[in-house]
Amino acid sequence: MKKSESEFNIIISGVGGQGNVKAAQILGAAAIKARYKVRISDVYGIAQRGGPVVSHIRIGEEIYGSLVEEHKADIVLGLEPMETLRAVAKFLKVGGLVIMNTRPIYPVEVNIGKAVYPDVNVILSEISKIAGSVIALDATEVAKDSGLPIASNIVMLGVLAGSGVLPFESGLLKEAIKENIPRFLEENLRAFDAGLSIGKMRTTNKN
Repeated sequence: MKKSESEFNIIISGVGGQGNVKAAQILGAAAIKARYKVRISDVYGIAQRGGPVVSHIRIGEEIYGSLVEEHKADIVLGLEPMETLRAVAKFLKVGGLVIMNTRPIYPVEVNIGKAVYPDVNVILSEISKIAGSVIALDATEVAKDSGLPIASNIVMLGVLAGSGVLPFESGLLKEAIKENIPRFLEENLRAFDAGLSIGKMRTTNKN
């Protein structure tokens, strides 16, 4: 974290069952290892599984409130496209970073034909109007290739680490994964490393 910055705010958005809470816990644990103070708060929609989930992670030398203020998030880590757009519209500061999983999870209204899910390219276009940088990938497919399809949240943490914007080293995230994920550790670490490589590549290509 730069000397001029007193806090670093991250929003993780998705739906129940995607691993928002676990990803936030891992980020918080890594930040604590780096000797920062951390506040984490998880806000659930109507249904915990399948409903919207927004995790607030605040990192800094002195952090008091647990919720990120509107338009004050440095990063939105979106596990689902529409939930990413909602989080960006409400929380992302102008010029902030967005990392988005492009794999949709269709709500009931879409599945029964009462609503239409927007084209993901349209969602990305809207996000790009606010964000300074967008990294979009099918994290679910990357997780599948790593041997654990449900590890898309870990892939996304890897991309975030690879982007180089976090105020601590990626190795601390890896340590936090080892301490917070007791099962399928090898597959989760592969998922993290795959995301890390993508984050580094996308950042390098943009520059």
